[in-house]
Amino acid sequence: MPAFDFVGVDARGKRQKGTIDADSQRHARQLLRDKGWVPMEIEPAREKPGQGSAAAGLGFLRAGLGAQDLALITRQLATLVQAGLTLDDALRSVAQQSEKPAVRRLLTAVRARVVEGYSLAQSLAEFPQAFPALYRATVAAGERAGHLDLVLSRLADYTESRHETRRKVQGALIYPAILTVLSLLIVIGLLTYVVPDIVKVFDDRGQDLPMITRLLIATSDFLRHAIGWLLLGLLVAGFVMRKMLQRPEVRQRWHRFLLRLPVAGRLVRDSQSSRFVSTLGILTRSGVPLVDALRIAGEVVDNLPMRTAVEQAADRVTEGGRLAPALEQSGLFPAMMVNMIASGETSGELDDMLARTGQMQERALTGSISTLVGLFEPMMLLMMAGVVLVIVLAIMLPIVQMNNLVH
Repeated sequence: MPAFDFVGVDARGKRQKGTIDADSQRHARQLLRDKGWVPMEIEPAREKPGQGSAAAGLGFLRAGLGAQDLALITRQLATLVQAGLTLDDALRSVAQQSEKPAVRRLLTAVRARVVEGYSLAQSLAEFPQAFPALYRATVAAGERAGHLDLVLSRLADYTESRHETRRKVQGALIYPAILTVLSLLIVIGLLTYVVPDIVKVFDDRGQDLPMITRLLIATSDFLRHAIGWLLLGLLVAGFVMRKMLQRPEVRQRWHRFLLRLPVAGRLVRDSQSSRFVSTLGILTRSGVPLVDALRIAGEVVDNLPMRTAVEQAADRVTEGGRLAPALEQSGLFPAMMVNMIASGETSGELDDMLARTGQMQERALTGSISTLVGLFEPMMLLMMAGVVLVIVLAIMLPIVQMNNLVH
């Protein structure tokens, strides 16, 4: 049954807005009148006046659908379809259970397309910002194979796993970020407020100060007088850098530079490889042809050199080549990942091996981040200790010199 957005006035004269299921606009008006409401506006839920698509009619979807919401929707839909409910009823139930009006509105619009006779994949394609190409391609493959319930279950596992991995990574990086910001604020506070009051005593005496003390005073004066310009310069530099990175050739060189960094390069490589192989695994296991799966999985790779390597690998596979050698030629993917893919191709169990490789890469990424976070804390403490030691020496050396002169 199609859904319609309505605006009406209830018996008390209060304006009411919402979505209602009805066979037609006339039926929707009659349903509102049966409730004692006066219908003012009724439009199909998938489209708004003056806008040409369902996605345009739902402006809140321009920013996309959150990973947590997508995972929850997929799990609920998979559970209901496996329980034997029709897709129409399953979408209706998930929409009713959602606590967010935006998500409820989205699912109602998707359901309206399904009721009109479109497939679920075609209905989801009306909202590309909410449902990425990976999601739509997997659903389409499940519908073609007649195993939509199984595919939705795999998609639910995948989206939940990706959300959990992202949450772990973000959680692990919060502490280092807070520690770094607090450390910088403490150092700036010492240099701009504490040090000037102390060294003022030495200036009044006209004492010949050690080099380390003069450098500390110069740094303090610079921060006190130029910190505003320094912050402005950092903002301008960040803005210019962002504009420059919008140019493909500059972004390509920057991404290649990131891969060459000693520690960060490995982290970037592990992160992109994990995302790529996990996406490729869910697509191939759901019945998407390998070449199509490679091109879709390449879209989730943010690093441009690695994305180019995936596209080149897809071209070689199209020409009859094997996947593992095609990926190995770029030299950008972890050797263990390539070897596991080669083993899967040799044994004829590429789908299962891709899934295992994705799990391995996620564990490697989590381990790398945990190691870096574990090393970051003592390094930051040593750095802060070094800064404090320099400040103390810069203050104590003139005092020692004064004592020596007195004696």
